[in-house]
Amino acid sequence: MCGLCGSFAHGHWSDGVASASATPAAERARRASVANAALAPYGLALKPWGTRYVLASRTGRQSVVDGFGNLWPAAERMLGRACDPLDEAVIARLERSGR
Repeated sequence: MCGLCGSFAHGHWSDGVASASATPAAERARRASVANAALAPYGLALKPWGTRYVLASRTGRQSVVDGFGNLWPAAERMLGRACDPLDEAVIARLERSGR
């Protein structure tokens, strides 16, 4: 989704893919679990916090993230370097873990 369309939307486009049987809180927890597999090589972890997420580093730095559209930019700011979830090493790690 482009930035203009995103500014009219509430939430992230991925919010619409929740399973019918999952509560919104359970779906956020599931998404955080999957994101954590991609964030682990960078020493970061994500946990649900109400309708948002908290991104944390191993050193204790934390950032509130409104949704997945803001996750990777927040991770890069926290790390001070690029954080690519499509990096071949990250994808290989995800595939080995069965994600």
